[in-house]
Amino acid sequence: MPARRVTAQYTRLRIRQNVAECDDPRMLAAEHRHAALFVISVAAELADMHPQTLRQYDRIGLVTPRRQGGRHRRYSPHDVDQLREIQQLSQEGVSLEGIRRVIELQNEVEELQSEVAELRSQLREAERASASARVFAVGPHGDVVKLARGQRPQPATRELVVWRQR
Repeated sequence: MPARRVTAQYTRLRIRQNVAECDDPRMLAAEHRHAALFVISVAAELADMHPQTLRQYDRIGLVTPRRQGGRHRRYSPHDVDQLREIQQLSQEGVSLEGIRRVIELQNEVEELQSEVAELRSQLREAERASASARVFAVGPHGDVVKLARGQRPQPATRELVVWRQR
């Protein structure tokens, strides 16, 4: 066997082992999950599919890999996970249009979950900021006074002022 072929097989084996060690996709950092790493032959092998199937899925828009140099497809670990899920759904009898809808909804859920996480982070930050915020009020003589949270300004007098609009 030529050395190049042995090296390629060894590389595929190492990639497969590294991906297998990380079964939970959440274990991979987000930037690594979407990094375009695999050529079509390696991605097909990792997903247990034929490369022509990956090309077809790219044509119909199920999984769209990044392009390197304008032509060469590069698949990320996230793309390989999607290919495995497509294969599982297909084996369960779901049509390609149904699979497309499932993936679309999953992507929407992921976007919404990240938006919720961002909003929760902003809320925690706002709560932290408001806990240490100063409260100001108008004093009895029209001046600005600093108050502790929950404290009300003391009235200067107990006189009642009636005001009529003209």
